[in-house]
Amino acid sequence: MQADLARKIRSNPDFVELIASRNRFSWTLAILMLIIYYGFILVVAFDKPLLGMKVGGGITLAFPVGLGVILSAIALTGIYVLRANGSYDELTRRIVKGIR
Repeated sequence: MQADLARKIRSNPDFVELIASRNRFSWTLAILMLIIYYGFILVVAFDKPLLGMKVGGGITLAFPVGLGVILSAIALTGIYVLRANGSYDELTRRIVKGIR
């Protein structure tokens, strides 16, 4: 019974679309986050004076740039959640409805 159900789900065109769309989108966001993070690390490694510049009081440029890296991770997570709660949930509902 379980094998038949799994085969039916895997052959559903909505399931195929869900997997392809989700994988494409999640890899795009992951690559974007890696570019942001490793870009920051490369600047730390190769241009320390740039991040050491004072931008106000005792604050250096490294603080707002580092904060930007953290906030970008939060923003990308939020973007994924919005997509998951929107189109991915709708596709999942259609898949479940189609196998009943």
